[in-house]
Amino acid sequence: MEILIVGSGNMARGIGLRLVHGGRRVRIADRDPDKAADLAAELGENAGGEPLDSPEGADVVVLATPYEGSKEMARRWADDLAGTTVVDICNPVDFDTFDRLVTPAGTSAAEEIAGAASGAKVVKAFNTTFASRLAAPGPLDVFIAGDDEDAKRQIADLCSSAELRPIDVGGLQHAGALEAFQLLHMRVQDQIQGNWSTAITFAL
Repeated sequence: MEILIVGSGNMARGIGLRLVHGGRRVRIADRDPDKAADLAAELGENAGGEPLDSPEGADVVVLATPYEGSKEMARRWADDLAGTTVVDICNPVDFDTFDRLVTPAGTSAAEEIAGAASGAKVVKAFNTTFASRLAAPGPLDVFIAGDDEDAKRQIADLCSSAELRPIDVGGLQHAGALEAFQLLHMRVQDQIQGNWSTAITFAL
């Protein structure tokens, strides 16, 4: 299975580490090819870095980018993503106030991404896990929402191989609930510790 992670930040690193440790090979793509290469080198021989050119050849594309960046990539690669499983991990939070989501009422970031790349099989996952916990060993719960059952099983298999427990919460209409849940999670984290260096996690 060919996995492309878009982005080279902390979440890309955390997900990449999990997948590589689970025996998967990943490609890291970033607007700055040097950053992609540096992260790939950190992940080891089962990872490679590349420019942010195309998702060609990828069976799974993980958009490890902020809300606006993820929407931009979905629009930019809309035709190329047809038939591909696309994982949206973003949280469309107002980071100035941490009091609201910035998505239009009645929708979610995942649904907007699905609308921008209508042929893609969009799955919401990883948005309720902090990067620092992903990068550390140990089991974590990953909530998954999506309308394509095969795509959800595909992501569930990736999670299971990476010491993560996939929890299917239903269709993509539930992505908004996961995004709202993580907003509360961020507020709780901030109140408990004041930083996310050793983040808490919720589990079932």
